[in-house]
Amino acid sequence: MTSQVRGVQLARLLGQWHALPGRRRSPDYAALAAAVRGLLADGRLPLGVRLPAERDLAEALRISRTTVTAAYRELRETGHLASRRGAGSWTMLPGTHRVASTGLWTPLDDRDMIDLGVAALSAPAQLVPAARAAAEDLPRYLGGAGYHPTGIIELREAVARAYTERGLPTSPEQIMVTSGTQHALDLVLRLALSPGGGVLVESPTYPNALAALSARRARITTHGLAADGDGWDADLLLGSIRQTRPKLAYVIPEFHNPTGHLMAADLRERLVGAAHAAGTDLIVDESFVDLPLDGTPLPPPVATFDRHSRVISIGGMSKPYWGGLRIGWVRASAPQVQRLAAARVGVDMASPVLDQLVAVHLLAQGPGIVIDRRIQLAAQRDALVKAMADRLPDWKVTVPRGGVTLWVELDGPISSALARAAEEVGVRLAPGPRFGLDGTLERFLRLPFTLPAADLEEAVGRLAAVRYDLDRAGRPQWREPSVIA
Repeated sequence: MTSQVRGVQLARLLGQWHALPGRRRSPDYAALAAAVRGLLADGRLPLGVRLPAERDLAEALRISRTTVTAAYRELRETGHLASRRGAGSWTMLPGTHRVASTGLWTPLDDRDMIDLGVAALSAPAQLVPAARAAAEDLPRYLGGAGYHPTGIIELREAVARAYTERGLPTSPEQIMVTSGTQHALDLVLRLALSPGGGVLVESPTYPNALAALSARRARITTHGLAADGDGWDADLLLGSIRQTRPKLAYVIPEFHNPTGHLMAADLRERLVGAAHAAGTDLIVDESFVDLPLDGTPLPPPVATFDRHSRVISIGGMSKPYWGGLRIGWVRASAPQVQRLAAARVGVDMASPVLDQLVAVHLLAQGPGIVIDRRIQLAAQRDALVKAMADRLPDWKVTVPRGGVTLWVELDGPISSALARAAEEVGVRLAPGPRFGLDGTLERFLRLPFTLPAADLEEAVGRLAAVRYDLDRAGRPQWREPSVIA
């Protein structure tokens, strides 16, 4: 089923459309059409949704129907709208494609390259002692075959205890250990999604989630997040679930990747209720839940509001600890965990026991490690924000209260061109279109603050230099990086 945007909803998204730059040089219908194109390009208005009837939008905007008719006609002429008599008009982009290809190429071993394509920290000092302690524990497991499809009991107990301490009572039987959060997502999709199944995702969202959904041939629809404010438009998000009734919805409620938004408690509860009513299962990615940076109190976990086993939570060690430790997990009902374990046997059998033991020792020191990480990230975030204010003042930044990334609004639709130019001066970027569908989000750029402050300041200096060269030279084609995390 196609989602529909009502007149009042589109009017709210459009905001002060009549005051946009260039307004005085264009008639009302052209300004309205330009504003709709801007929403599509920024991902706030999803593709494939049905726009309101002309009369409905005219009433919501308090303008003449003739103006809306002319604006819709211009959108059709520019390839941003498809209409069928008696059925309505749907949003689109000219020459669209869906998910950007992975485009893998061999990464350069260039010590001068500042890699801002990966939003992950280097390993904590506690990793080596934890690995030594894990090696000493390993003999206890050598008498068996070493296959634990749901994970070793020590790690499942540690993860379950962490959920319980967050206010969500959890037993080890509700936990399955995976080889990273991406692996957890892939296993859930294998179990819960058939080819062609509908999935609702945020826009922007984590690009590797889009790749996993594309590999499963999912039918993806999007809910646009604002770059500033609260991010989620509750009316539009819940309306999309009610109208499209997707099989799955994938959300990142804690310090969203890439925007850094934190979903409010009341929306979490309403989201679970809407999902239950629509028959939709929620995949909740909690990768950044350990990383509030300003003493921000966390709302209850989304699964707290689940009474019907509709919520499957995934998380892992990569963001707060180290990406090289490929340990993640799924939290679900015990029967769901057993079904996931059965499906897993045909994929990779189990996660390495030694890695799981390392994770056990790190989680035992978790509070101290995580506090150090938060202090480090807050300082690096502030250094990056200051450097951008000094060197790139035309770029708009909403400072996130947690997570590891800034979602930057650029001064033009230049993200892909900027990424290619930046590579030439030794900065690797993940441009906005990688976080959405169909070539949208060219006005945005994700910048992680996981590197030392000096590296971030140097990167901003290089970006400032190439930004102003783009206006004088042809914009190069961007070559996609090997890893975006």
